[in-house]
Amino acid sequence: MTSTDMLIGPHHSVVVGLGRSGLAIAEYLSRRGEPFIMADTRDRPAGLSDFQRLYPDVPVHCGDLRRLDLQKVKRVVLSPGVDPRTPGLEQPGLEVVGETALFVEALSQRAKRPMLIAITGSNAKSTVTTLVGDMARGCGINVAVGGNLGTPALRLLAQQPTAECFVLELSSFQLETTPQLGADIAVHLNLSSDHLDRHDGMAGYARAKQQIFNGAGIGIINRDDAATAPFDPAQVARVVSFGSDMPGSDSDWGLAELDAAVWLMKGSQPVMAARDVMMPGQHSLLNVLAAFAVGDEAGWPRDGMVDIVARFAGLAHRAQRVADIDGVTWINDSKGTNVGATLAAIEGIGVTLAGRLILLAGGVGKGADFTPLAEPLARHARVAVVYGRDRALLARALGSVVTVVVVDTLEQAMQHAMGAAQPGDAVLLSPACASLDQFDNFEARGEAFCAWLKQWQPHS
Repeated sequence: MTSTDMLIGPHHSVVVGLGRSGLAIAEYLSRRGEPFIMADTRDRPAGLSDFQRLYPDVPVHCGDLRRLDLQKVKRVVLSPGVDPRTPGLEQPGLEVVGETALFVEALSQRAKRPMLIAITGSNAKSTVTTLVGDMARGCGINVAVGGNLGTPALRLLAQQPTAECFVLELSSFQLETTPQLGADIAVHLNLSSDHLDRHDGMAGYARAKQQIFNGAGIGIINRDDAATAPFDPAQVARVVSFGSDMPGSDSDWGLAELDAAVWLMKGSQPVMAARDVMMPGQHSLLNVLAAFAVGDEAGWPRDGMVDIVARFAGLAHRAQRVADIDGVTWINDSKGTNVGATLAAIEGIGVTLAGRLILLAGGVGKGADFTPLAEPLARHARVAVVYGRDRALLARALGSVVTVVVVDTLEQAMQHAMGAAQPGDAVLLSPACASLDQFDNFEARGEAFCAWLKQWQPHS
């Protein structure tokens, strides 16, 4: 397609990215009657014909953004998948924001602004976001849940116009294009290596995550992970923490042993016995503590939240207990696509076992360093079964501290685990890798894991 320079005026926004968020941005601007142009860096983006059918009068530019004179526009609004460093976006004075920034703008224009709860982290943010949303509903709150998880934030505004609370999962991609989020409650769960190519390394990734605290009322952070604390204390009005130890103040959350049982605590007050949490592993207890901290600060009734947690089984493919076969628990953590997620699963589940852990890992490693997995596997694992494209890299990183078995496919890994597992053990699929060498996505990988277990017949 040809350039649309001559069609751009000072009141136009340019929306870049014909994906799910890009369409939500287009819907929002169209509802408001704001003129915009759609652009995509691909020459033939998926969804182009559908967009043109919906918006026949909106100009579309496909290809190199440098062919657009963006100096004339009101602003550029990026979909999360579009890198702000894309050539053509570096023009001086250009306002570049994302969908979440428009959501914040729209929220501030309401006569009565709803509560905004924002949740980020390298891992577990979908689980905590979903749990917080379930808690809100269980406590009778008219809540809208989405963002990086499920429905884009701008679409939530249209779908649930009377919502009194919005709970958003936000990725680093969304946060880096949101200058002033202004969340009532901002949660930073954890930080581990991910998306380093997009953010020019770990420091840039950490800075993007810190945007969650800009203008926040309450910041909820992880005491076990210092990188979750606000770099600038002035970013937030007050900080509440959660962690795996006994809370140090009455406003913080943690774990303690009372009468030979582990309890989830607020300060010195026991709130819920760990045995009553359905999700497996200590890392799941930390997720629940974060959710409790959110609900408590939001003023939701404690009994209602406890009731929801007792029935919350977690999300599919995220530390999901799938089967118990001959005393062995099988756990689907296919969403563990990076080292940090797998590390949390190993540590969290390993400490709860009467037996040992059998790890199934492999796929596309995205250049990751797998050596941090070695030390916890040495403490908790019976064997690591590695498969897929980067199985040799995993074997080299782990082989000096734990028995490693190398196979080709996930099914072969499961077959080996079935023979190696002993009563009291857990078989954990937490690959530390992307799935695209053998599966379309992590969901397909997790579904294959579950399907294989359903078909397995003892003594066959």
